[in-house]
Amino acid sequence: MCIRDSAYTATAPDRTRPPLDEVCRSVSRPKVIVDPAFRRMDEIFDPPTQDRLFATADVVWARDEPMPSAAFLDEVATADAVVFGAWRHGAEGLEAAGDRLVALLEVAGGHEHPGLDYQHALERGIRVGSCAPAFGPVVAEMGLALGLASVRGVADADRAMRHRSEAWLHEGNRHNATLLAATVGFVGCGGISRHLHALLRPFDITVLGYDPPLPEPVLRERGIVPASLAQIFDDALVVFVLAAPNPGNRGLIDARLLERLGPGRSLVVLSRASLVDFDAVTEIATRRGFRVATDVYPAEPLPAEHPLRDCPQVLMTPHLAGALAPALHAIGSAVTDDLAAIFAGDAPTRLQYLDASNADAVLQVRSDDPGA
Repeated sequence: MCIRDSAYTATAPDRTRPPLDEVCRSVSRPKVIVDPAFRRMDEIFDPPTQDRLFATADVVWARDEPMPSAAFLDEVATADAVVFGAWRHGAEGLEAAGDRLVALLEVAGGHEHPGLDYQHALERGIRVGSCAPAFGPVVAEMGLALGLASVRGVADADRAMRHRSEAWLHEGNRHNATLLAATVGFVGCGGISRHLHALLRPFDITVLGYDPPLPEPVLRERGIVPASLAQIFDDALVVFVLAAPNPGNRGLIDARLLERLGPGRSLVVLSRASLVDFDAVTEIATRRGFRVATDVYPAEPLPAEHPLRDCPQVLMTPHLAGALAPALHAIGSAVTDDLAAIFAGDAPTRLQYLDASNADAVLQVRSDDPGA
């Protein structure tokens, strides 16, 4: 038995388009709306993964431009899953979904979509997945690069060499340190920290960790010493800011904590700028003599006149950590794997799924946020 093609139903790519007698679709096949904008289809689904996606379900839309809300509301009534880059349909988008909807999978990078009623989705038994884990390995790699460059003074030395004002050998290392056998701090002990910890293990480091939602025995099992923020900022050579942003940790790294850092020590900001009081960073880092390495900023692109740009204590990269083709293709692979698992009646394992146990740590919007 075949169903009528929707005006928004995508066909498989030309390279794998089936014979005409196979295009007729069975009512038993799951239906998935794929609306990745702001991302592009080929940015997250490489050719083999796109083939698997079309083999897994009847795919609706699958275009780079945003799906019109009228079309979305019409199609979601009979959809089994939605893959989206931004939730543009407000409360109506979820209310219009039929009983068949079992999964909402985002491909932006976190549970941070105003207008999506996460609690209502969970109450309906809908799996709500985020692609955040796809970025973990490459973001951790950038964290290692920034941490090493910061404590070894690589950027300072490079600038001095270019200005013909460098200090050689021991004199050039007066304010530098080594990660070997050092104590480091993790503010946030989620997915990124797991990958970063693995990269740091050969340095024989001691890790102090702060992550209130995680029980201390869990941290200790992972080889992390539970610590307060004050202890981390007092004792760690490098403090890595890794926590997923949420309404409860905005401005967590404030002036009082920054004042605890001093010469030879470093703050590395990897997750989101909202966790750090960037207004205080430039003044305190310059006065206290510690270094800051950051890949994220309170406004992006960073305004040309922002004081961070002229602060010699700050090492900057323009949000490069996760913006690599392998990480983006890992999103498509994870989404396709988890869709296949869900439709087969198995538990999905590739994305980060929201539930009552982790909502406080990973949910980045609240029901009382504007637009939520």
